[in-house]
Amino acid sequence: MSPRWEPNAEVRTGRHVSYVLHAHLVFVTKDRRGVFGDAMLKRCEEIMKEVCESFGAELKEFNGERDHVHLLVNYPPKLALSKLVNSLKGVSSRHLRAEYTGRINRIGTGSVFWSRSYFAGSCGGAPLTVIRQYIEAQQHPQ
Repeated sequence: MSPRWEPNAEVRTGRHVSYVLHAHLVFVTKDRRGVFGDAMLKRCEEIMKEVCESFGAELKEFNGERDHVHLLVNYPPKLALSKLVNSLKGVSSRHLRAEYTGRINRIGTGSVFWSRSYFAGSCGGAPLTVIRQYIEAQQHPQ
């Protein structure tokens, strides 16, 4: 069999689509308050993993520091990334504020946990220069 047709475990498929879409997301706490400890980060990861699964996405990597978290998410093309982000931030905020009320109140974030802004970057696959060269090298019909 040709190497072109060998299955690739990274490529996900739907009924009419094959895809590999990854996004690097960064969420910052309100006013960059340093609220996260180890246990709270682990709980945040669990919550965000569940939210991703409910959207048909997969949380590939998660980590953070005292005032922000990084996520690497593999998501389907039918999913608007902004809707996933809205749910990730909303659900995690509700759970974390309910479960870590004392810690969050001491730090002083009030009823808002996350900053309104976020970072989203596409990632994975070949560098843009390689893709550009591949497209340019296609055999244009005469």
